[in-house]
Amino acid sequence: MPKITLTEENYLKALFHVVDSEGKVTINELSKFLNVKMPSVNNMMKKFAEKGWVVYETYKPLLVTEKGRREAALVVRKHRLTEMFLVKNMNFGWENVHEIAEQLEHVHSQVFFDKMDEILNYPKFDPHGEPIPDKDGNIIAQDLQKLSSCETGEMVIFTSVTLSDDAFLSYLNERSLLLDTQIKVIKIEDFDKSMTIEIEGKKEILSKKATEKILVRK
Repeated sequence: MPKITLTEENYLKALFHVVDSEGKVTINELSKFLNVKMPSVNNMMKKFAEKGWVVYETYKPLLVTEKGRREAALVVRKHRLTEMFLVKNMNFGWENVHEIAEQLEHVHSQVFFDKMDEILNYPKFDPHGEPIPDKDGNIIAQDLQKLSSCETGEMVIFTSVTLSDDAFLSYLNERSLLLDTQIKVIKIEDFDKSMTIEIEGKKEILSKKATEKILVRK
């Protein structure tokens, strides 16, 4: 069986991130997410349809098949396991692992990642709080909400982020906002929806842009 190419893996990972709850996504949404022209996306999705990863019909949203969902999850598994290994076993900061994982996720050896999983004692989540798919592509469902949707007086636990770039994670580090930190919403500004929070007895002000990217649980 031919190996999945690097480009195909990037498209699979994009499908994983942008597909809706019904397994659907448009060519336009994929094009914007990948910053790739629509004709190129269109051609790739026709190839995916031939592989049985999507159902492709002209002028209709793509439907990701179970086979396609599993393949996409396995690419994400490699990325998130690598991030966890870099943090836990190589002492990288959570803000420094994304780009390295982007490169290592294209290694094709399943044994390599299974061994990494074993060394890490089969983690369920990556350093950014996102669930790691198992080797069958299954993933833990989470009931999370954006911090921006919380109301004044609410107490929540910082569980995950929707953006793992180094600038945003460094922004959180500077405010001692780490995963599993308890957050109390003190005040929400009417003007710009910036939020005053309390963490471990200390108050911080977060922008609306930041609170949109922080996921919490009650």
